[in-house]
Amino acid sequence: MSGRLIAIGDIHGYRAALQTLLNEIQPDADDIIVTLGDYIDRGPDSKGVIDLLIQWGRKTQLVALIGNHEEMMLNVIQGEQSHHGWLRYGGVETLESYDFDGDLNFLPAEHREFFDSLGDFFVHDNYFFTHAAYDPQLELEQQPIELLRWHSLRAGIPDPHFSGKTAVVGHTASDDGSILDIGHLICLDTNCYGGGVLTAMDFPSKRVWQAKPDGELVA
Repeated sequence: MSGRLIAIGDIHGYRAALQTLLNEIQPDADDIIVTLGDYIDRGPDSKGVIDLLIQWGRKTQLVALIGNHEEMMLNVIQGEQSHHGWLRYGGVETLESYDFDGDLNFLPAEHREFFDSLGDFFVHDNYFFTHAAYDPQLELEQQPIELLRWHSLRAGIPDPHFSGKTAVVGHTASDDGSILDIGHLICLDTNCYGGGVLTAMDFPSKRVWQAKPDGELVA
């Protein structure tokens, strides 16, 4: 018997909220948990979020996708871009959570392995998952990285993908903490870092679990 398929939106360093959702969901070895990226930055405990994802990855089938914030951090660590942009968008909080002492090699080996393992998309049954958006006419393997990791739905919501599969994304935070569901696309970034909630959704039932930034479960 196959397990559940559950996606979790942008976490942004809110370990308490993530812990609450995972405790409620209690995923097991048959379940697939898809995390949509942006685990770090802005919130108080980015390191703790990664610790928790690694821990639960030993108990369930964790599919962790990359977000634009992971891209920014990795580019800085690898010397591919200046730190200024990353710090402006939440990198300071991430560095603080790792007790940064000036050495850019601050990630524990297990965490670096986690970040290096992140994928850009995941396809399962009638759904595909990615961080931000997509080109409706292109195969997922041909998608521009800019669309997958950076495109804001405020700049335009893509048409249905030619495959007929439903897109599940994050990245574009809803102002009021609500889930955007327009049929062919569902956005689960419910603005946890901005005072909203962290959201998990089961597919295809669309059962929802939500937690506030402090970890309080939303009934």
